[in-house]
Amino acid sequence: MEFTDDQVIRYSRHIILPEVGGKGQAKISAAKVFLIGAGGLGSPISYYLAAAGVGRIAIVDDDVVDLSNLQRQILHSTKTVGVAKVESAKATLEALNPDVEIIAIKDRLTPENILGYIKDYDIVIDGSDNFPTRYLVNDACVISGKPLSSGAVLKFEGQVTTIIPKEGHCYRCLFEEMPPDGLVPSCQEGGVLGVLPGIIGGLQAMEVLKIILGKGDVLINTLLIYDALRTNFRKVKVPKNPECPVCGKTPSITKLGNYEANYCRA
Repeated sequence: MEFTDDQVIRYSRHIILPEVGGKGQAKISAAKVFLIGAGGLGSPISYYLAAAGVGRIAIVDDDVVDLSNLQRQILHSTKTVGVAKVESAKATLEALNPDVEIIAIKDRLTPENILGYIKDYDIVIDGSDNFPTRYLVNDACVISGKPLSSGAVLKFEGQVTTIIPKEGHCYRCLFEEMPPDGLVPSCQEGGVLGVLPGIIGGLQAMEVLKIILGKGDVLINTLLIYDALRTNFRKVKVPKNPECPVCGKTPSITKLGNYEANYCRA
């Protein structure tokens, strides 16, 4: 790939890194990622991936910007309250980096549409805040062989893991089945410190760039937990479960079932 003079300047801090260089930046520029959610996690993820020059970023969300979002959803502003989140996100990211193609998809993921949406993308990133969507996205990525970055935030704690089908664990190796309704509060019910999604979303963006570049160690078979109040990171090993219903030796989930996939309103 030939870079313009402006692109060489824009990505110069990447290009001078021996681990990236011109070839690495070309990989970033050719990459296509599919992001679920334009909210608390989706904001920093998309900001940093767009700034890095990822060639195509598709963002799917069916919500509109609400005033209560602005404490943490930095893609949006007071002027975009009432606007579809994906349209607000598209305008923000295109202003940041016109090199990047932003695909805005105002829709809700379902078992019927998710495989079609993700099929042309290299990596999937889950920025949703509810279990039905997480399980749907996990199962779709395992079935289609797509790498997945999964993150979650609540109150003062965040979690990140990276799922590479056939190489390591999946979300169901961590939590085989969804918790009962009401057991785990949503961000709307339990609250979240506004800066926390920035930290977790930044870690997810870092994982995605490492996958694109083929550099460093990603969080395969590992759950990274961040406790903001104690400024503590800890890693929990998550071995691949040979009996996992979706990625095990004899999976019982080989096609997408009936999910109630509601979206990120983090």
